[in-house]
Amino acid sequence: MTTFDDRENAFENKYAHDQEMQFKADSRANKLLAIWAAGLLGKAGDDVSTYIAEVIKADFEEAGHEDVVRKVAGDLGDKSSADEVRAQRAAFLAEAKVQLMSEL
Repeated sequence: MTTFDDRENAFENKYAHDQEMQFKADSRANKLLAIWAAGLLGKAGDDVSTYIAEVIKADFEEAGHEDVVRKVAGDLGDKSSADEVRAQRAAFLAEAKVQLMSEL
């Protein structure tokens, strides 16, 4: 292999790693958002676990995270706005990234 091939492989590996880390961060942020929303909805115990699964499943409906925002904002109704849900998700995404980096 040439140096060019080595560099190409390194970039491909870095891209794959970055994509995996972003997926993990998004999943963890959705879980944290679901836990936050479950608290506002008064859910406890197994209901929280079920709700987390529902929110994570909602993320696979379309690209991006708006499907999660719609699900959580719809479930919360007048307890929170879609903008507040987006803000919470953004905060949880930052927290999820910090958590993942500390696990490395």
